[in-house]
Amino acid sequence: MALSDEEFREEYKPLYIPAHFEIQDTQQNKIIFALAQIGEGSAADVINELETLQPGITDEQLTAITKTVLADLHNKGLLKGEEHNGRMQYNLSKITEANDGPADQDVPVTGLS
Repeated sequence: MALSDEEFREEYKPLYIPAHFEIQDTQQNKIIFALAQIGEGSAADVINELETLQPGITDEQLTAITKTVLADLHNKGLLKGEEHNGRMQYNLSKITEANDGPADQDVPVTGLS
């Protein structure tokens, strides 16, 4: 089934990253916030951060939801992920270090016309 334009925009809208952890927020927003706090990590790392942010939150349901949310966001291209030692490591693809050096003025830029 093809998505309508409106359904597509809703399904693939840019990822919202909460500025603060809110106990009454959605599970997805809590998971994204926890990932943002640790920078990069597996589902287990995100769950550990959630436990730090809200002690007692961890249970089997949250573990399953966290794995599903991270995998779904990765499959949509909204999270970056790489497999390391059999575990998927997720991150938000944020640039955290400045480029170190000037641009080469003599190298032509392709694809701009």
